[in-house]
Amino acid sequence: MRLHWHRTDLRPSDNLPLSTVDSDEEPRSSGNRRAPRAGDEPILPVYVFDPRILDHAAPPRIAFVIDSLERLREWYRTRESDLLVVRGSAPEELARLADAYDADAVSWAQAYSGLGRRRDQRVRERLDADGVESHTLHDHLHHEPGSITTNEGEPYSVYSYFWKKWRDREKRESVPAPGADRLAAPDRDTPIPTLDDLGFEEPEATVPTGGYEEARHRLNEFCSGPIYRYERARDRPAADATSRLSPHLTHGTVGVRTVHDRVVRAREDAPDADAREAVETFRGELAWREFYHHVLYFNPEVVTENYRDYENDIEWRDDAGELRAWRNGETGYPIVDAGMRQLREEAYMHNRVRMIVASFLTKDLLIDWREGYDWFRRKLADHNPANDNGGWQWAASTGTDAQPYFRIFNPTTQGERHDPDAEYIREYVPELRGVDPDLIHDWTDLSPTQRRRTAPDYPAPIVDHGDRRERALAMFERARGEADDD
Repeated sequence: MRLHWHRTDLRPSDNLPLSTVDSDEEPRSSGNRRAPRAGDEPILPVYVFDPRILDHAAPPRIAFVIDSLERLREWYRTRESDLLVVRGSAPEELARLADAYDADAVSWAQAYSGLGRRRDQRVRERLDADGVESHTLHDHLHHEPGSITTNEGEPYSVYSYFWKKWRDREKRESVPAPGADRLAAPDRDTPIPTLDDLGFEEPEATVPTGGYEEARHRLNEFCSGPIYRYERARDRPAADATSRLSPHLTHGTVGVRTVHDRVVRAREDAPDADAREAVETFRGELAWREFYHHVLYFNPEVVTENYRDYENDIEWRDDAGELRAWRNGETGYPIVDAGMRQLREEAYMHNRVRMIVASFLTKDLLIDWREGYDWFRRKLADHNPANDNGGWQWAASTGTDAQPYFRIFNPTTQGERHDPDAEYIREYVPELRGVDPDLIHDWTDLSPTQRRRTAPDYPAPIVDHGDRRERALAMFERARGEADDD
């Protein structure tokens, strides 16, 4: 028997380590052991709530995971199997289950973060001590770290070069779920714990629906229409032109091969050249995801440290009041506040708005990007360290292929450009509902009297963007060692 350890692969199909199809090609495995091949042995699926990992989790993500586990368990049960769900140290629990079910191997998908790789190493060592084989396959990415490199064999730090190779590299197709005849049935029921059981409060947000069926539904809905206007509408937060697949990719309720297969089919069905270009733009976003995972794999320290070195330390400000206003969506900059309130309500934020609020925190409030990264970690259902860290360090001008320090988003201009009718703003900022869009976009220029008459319950701007822009430039010039001694 083989145990399959589900982690961020909460799906039955397109799951390489769960069910690798027979072929002439030998599936690759981390280490020297043979990877599992279909038909070798019965499979018993397992999920472990490990306290070491839960310490880094947050209510929205755990709620999404619990929902997805319940749906995955139902899939197994309709095939006369079940999903064993246990709590405890992953190395100890997997060793205990392997012994209890006389399993000679455990399979799982390779982790890419430093935390995940350290956990995997502990599990391998514990299983090795008991004579149980470990099969760890690359499953979350099309191209594993180290497979796309510069001509000198180094990992890329510039996305555009990475994209060219990723775009043209052959992608493996999705694989089917294992048949019911391959699935083993445990001898006991193990209830899925609640948030309270795991020590988490109910999330403030309404968390997106989890599960593999919802993921496939969203993918098909997106590729049946919205993907063809992705290029022109993706930066409009009110346009509903994005896939909303991010939590499903984060938690693995959909496989990357399934997504790519469907996107390629959409490109083939595109009605014209503009539509095909829009599909290709979306493919570029899939490449961005992998690029940041490669960066994290080779630089695990970036979750807490700047990727880019400056000659001097960046003089981030420590202002609890301004940080609190940003978190609460009470900065007096409408597009920023709309984004932060969407995060609070939905455990999600539109990607363009993520860039705007990140720029505002780091370049207007001059607050360390790590404060923003940590808040997103606590509030997003789709948080993963690779993409969130990549986005935050891009905005803060401290990351790989980052925005230059002198390019600073003007939040007012961003609101006018990407939400011209203030539809998005008025949806999430009720104090501004019914207010003319021009007044909303002019909010920072209105007098105190005009603001009181227009929207008395909405706050005045907490900072002056022009002043803070100059301070940000000076701060980065000092960090670069370019400021005058005077």
